[in-house]
This record gives sequence, C-alpha cells and structure tokens, in this order.
Amino acid sequence: MSPWRRKPSAKRYRNRTWRRRWSPLSAVLGGPTRMLASMSNGPGREIGVFGGTFDPPHVGHLAIALEVRHVLDLDEVWFVVAGDPWQKSAERSITPASIRLAMVEAAVSGVDGVQVSSLEVDRDGPSYTADTLTDLAAAHPADTFYLIIGSDAAVGLDTWQRPDVVAELAKVVVVDRGGREGGRPPAGWSYELVDVPALEVSSSELRRRVADGAPIRGLVSPGVADVIEAHDLYQELS
Repeated sequence: MSPWRRKPSAKRYRNRTWRRRWSPLSAVLGGPTRMLASMSNGPGREIGVFGGTFDPPHVGHLAIALEVRHVLDLDEVWFVVAGDPWQKSAERSITPASIRLAMVEAAVSGVDGVQVSSLEVDRDGPSYTADTLTDLAAAHPADTFYLIIGSDAAVGLDTWQRPDVVAELAKVVVVDRGGREGGRPPAGWSYELVDVPALEVSSSELRRRVADGAPIRGLVSPGVADVIEAHDLYQELS
C-alpha cells in the first residue's frame, strides 16, 4: 500500500464543504475483472464506510466513494452491503443479499482503494449501522472510520438505532450532490461535508428501466449488467 498522506488542514475543520473540479471517475466504468474477497489490514488507516442496499449499485455510488476518498485522503472506502435493509424491505421486494453482494463486487472490480464487506450479509437480523461499526471497530481497533451518508439520511441520525454508538465509533461524512445543499445532521453532530459531482442516476430508476426493457449499460458497470441479466432481475416492479 502506498504511504498515506493527509492534507494539512483536512481534519481541523468541521461542517465545511470540500469541492474539487476534478473527480476520479475514470475508474467507474473500466478496470480488469477482480473479486475482492477480504478486507486488507494495516495500522492506523482511515477508512470510509459506505453502507447501502445497492439494488443495484451504479456509477453514482462509485462516484461518491471515489470523490470522498480523494477529498478526505482516505486510505480506502469499504462498501457495506445491507443484509436486511429493514427501512426498505417493508416498502418493496429486495433482491437477495447474496446477489446484491455479487453486484457490488462486480461494480468495484479493479477500482483501487475500494473494497466490499459482507459483514451485514453474513449477520442475521436487521442491518443496523451501530452494530456494523461496533464489529468493525473490534476487528480493526487501530483504524479510524468515516461513515459516508447522503444529506437526505443525515437529518434523521438521531432516530437511528443507538446513535450515540454511531457518533462514538465513526466520523460522519455528509454528501451533497452537484452543489445542491441538502439536509444536515441534527444539532450536536460533528461532520465533514463533501460535495460530489451530480450524476442523474438512481437505483429505483435503473429498476424501472430494466422492467421497461431500456438499456442500463453505461449507468452500471458491465459486470453489474451481467449479473442483472444472469438472474433476470427487475423484470417486474414490486
């Protein structure tokens, strides 16, 4: 692993927006096929934790991970695939976790500095961020974790399961898109604010496109498209 370097002032400020004209999106659609089987180890790393349903994962997800890693000089970003996304499973049918995990592995294949965790997929019961951070901190006690969330989720942090544990075990990174100011964490939360180039793509729109027979290649990586086709996903909207 190359030596980690931190911008001198990157951690001295909170509630500050970081913007860059350059975004490392060249890795989003390319790269050799490679499955990421396990998390790497190293002392004192700074790791972004990017959780989600990823049904399916798309180029916008990778753009967020890569931009946050670049702006905050993180060593890695770990995609954490929700095993039982309890907030969404009551709304619609969710693709089986093993298939969503395979899609995320395909999405990040060959992308430097990005890995995939099956921690929540392997754990029984609903996926709670507090549990995930507790497990990660126990397994990697020397590392510092940055929880990457969208501005829409930030406003509800106080309603999460055991928010005090979340605040203790991770630094929160709130993502705005395309310069549009979104929601902010409740009073008392410390956080970094990163503005990410806006890509007009969403998982719900991709599911609709597949159901309608519209093309999705270019909006997802080739490997993700292959998994969707192999499992005949999203043929009907629920």
